[in-house]
Amino acid sequence: MTGLEVTEGRLGRRRGGKRLGQICLSVMRTLILILVYYACSIGLTFYQKKLFKDFKFPLTVVIVHLFMKFLLAGLCRVAYTCVTGIPRVTLAWDVYWRRVLPPGAAAGIDIGLSQWSLEFITVALYTMSKSTALLFILIFAILFKLEEMRCSVVLLVVLIAGGLFLFTYKYTQFNLFGFLLVILASLLSGLRWTLSQLVMQKSELGLSNPIDMVYHIQPWMTVSLLPLAVIMEGTSIAASEYGFRFQDSSDALHMWGRVMFGAVLAFFMEVSEYLVVCFTSSLTFSIAGVAKEIMTLSLAVYIYNEHLSSINVAGLVLCIFGIMLHVALKAMHPPKPPPQQISSPAPGDNYLKVPLLSDSEGEEDETEVYSR
Repeated sequence: MTGLEVTEGRLGRRRGGKRLGQICLSVMRTLILILVYYACSIGLTFYQKKLFKDFKFPLTVVIVHLFMKFLLAGLCRVAYTCVTGIPRVTLAWDVYWRRVLPPGAAAGIDIGLSQWSLEFITVALYTMSKSTALLFILIFAILFKLEEMRCSVVLLVVLIAGGLFLFTYKYTQFNLFGFLLVILASLLSGLRWTLSQLVMQKSELGLSNPIDMVYHIQPWMTVSLLPLAVIMEGTSIAASEYGFRFQDSSDALHMWGRVMFGAVLAFFMEVSEYLVVCFTSSLTFSIAGVAKEIMTLSLAVYIYNEHLSSINVAGLVLCIFGIMLHVALKAMHPPKPPPQQISSPAPGDNYLKVPLLSDSEGEEDETEVYSR
């Protein structure tokens, strides 16, 4: 064996070892991100359910969450600018209200109604009902021509809707008002993520970064939900022991501290969702989401000793099968990225696009923001 062959063999082993190390790091990063997403998402669901037993003002809680997420996203942007000296993207006002208002309004009411429903229904029923957001995402995606109408879409609708019907059939802890709230929230969730996809795909807006998207969308979410919160809870919370009639300041501060902690948890959950998509793909996020829903339902049944009949379990299996089928179809027929077009931005669409997070490398290129 010549010296050249020995050298090439060593280089080959080094490349192979380096490639294996990169794969291991990528897998570790993905697992850590998914675990953080699970901890934040599942933890927030059960945390809010427990909080609303003591603090019966869910819409007020969401308003605090939105304000805190806006503040934390703003601090991240300021920190980035201070470290790098590069300013983050800022939209002109006319672009801001025309492009960001629609998904922001839908997102605000979606989250508000979702949290409100937890006051009336169980975590299991909430998780099952919220999974119908996939149906509305598909419907709005077809209306906005982001998806094509196929037989598989009809099959998914039948499976998930049928599964939800069986799960709620003679459900021992069914509450109609809470159920209607979460279904309406699911409809708005479908509209929210479809419009968010359109916004984040607009390269001239420069909102493909999750921190920038969170920062710009929170004010509209707050504005859309604030009138409902004032009408439904304004007088009650002002006259409560946690408002102007507080008697023990330590109890009031403790309760508001619990609300603020939930806001921080909500911020990390929202960022972790975008991070999973950013560093992997929306397909990976979909698969992780199916596992998260199964874990949430299992924990709800275990913690709250909820009784599920055989029909309820059949509905659960049918719904999960529909979601898994959706994931499998996305794997076999991934969406094609839109063609890159060089065009001058519209008047008022001035922007500065600076990446805050690195894009995924060697992963599937998908254009969906939220595929479930």
